[in-house]
Amino acid sequence: MAEAEIVVEVVRSGLVESRHRGSVVALAADGSVDWSVGDVYAPVFPRSCNKPLQAAGMLRLGLDLQEELLALSAGSHSGEPFHLSGVRRILSAAGLDEQALRTPPDFPLDEEARTAFIGAGAVKSSLAMNCSGKHAAMLATCVANGWSTESYLDPSSALQRSLLATFAELTGEIVDVVGVDGCGAPLFSCSLTGLARGFQALVRAPAGTPERRISGAFSRFPEYTSGTRRDEAALMRALPGAMAKAGAEACYAVALPDGRAIALKIEDGGGRARPIVMAAALASMGIGAVTQAFADIPGEAVVYGGGRPVGELRSVLEPHQAAGR
Repeated sequence: MAEAEIVVEVVRSGLVESRHRGSVVALAADGSVDWSVGDVYAPVFPRSCNKPLQAAGMLRLGLDLQEELLALSAGSHSGEPFHLSGVRRILSAAGLDEQALRTPPDFPLDEEARTAFIGAGAVKSSLAMNCSGKHAAMLATCVANGWSTESYLDPSSALQRSLLATFAELTGEIVDVVGVDGCGAPLFSCSLTGLARGFQALVRAPAGTPERRISGAFSRFPEYTSGTRRDEAALMRALPGAMAKAGAEACYAVALPDGRAIALKIEDGGGRARPIVMAAALASMGIGAVTQAFADIPGEAVVYGGGRPVGELRSVLEPHQAAGR
């Protein structure tokens, strides 16, 4: 990301003490690049932003889930009780239990859920790890096709080869690198432009298709894709019909119901800058409702000193028209 530009300033007591660089691309409804900042064509690992595209691939392979569980399978859950119950439901329907999961043991992602989890005497578990919904769906897809569940994370398995093909089709790009995600699953690379194109494909697909089922599940069950207190859910509640997914290392992709899409990555992986830049990008496209939605999440854009607000994270994003790049 050699061309990443400054997109966020961290202001404390009136002084800019830190800056975040990043790259952003916005696609028009027809798929063309409307504007971009930084390098939006180099391959990156979108991390969990890949999950909706992988989930579409699983539906193509015969996965059959209720809509809220489909949202869970394509999300990164907070570990709230309804998330953990949902993962168990996916596994149970496939005749499996938590022992089949290969996610690394972890505590819930959400602070309140984690505190309650530990307070109840629970220890790190594969179920509580935020990617367990995706893994449960991968296992269920293997069962539906009569494939071994032991090798579901093997990049050479029938499951992963098929998911890679779907990912390449939806992003419109050859996958340059297959890595290993934090959860242990194969991780596919693409450019930010390809990622935005993939999200666009999910909202523009005809009704009833696997792709449209994914975007519909996101917009109708946003809490299942993230959590009740997460910024992705706040965005989708503020913009009915939109789908939003964040990933580790500060990746973020959003598709709007009118077919426009945005994808971004903060160069240093600083997650605090991610929603600030997305709100600014959407505002530049005439959508300002998200800024207030994010502002309603305590501490999202606030800098504290001595326990009180003393500054802010502010966007300095300056979109460049594609024609001028």
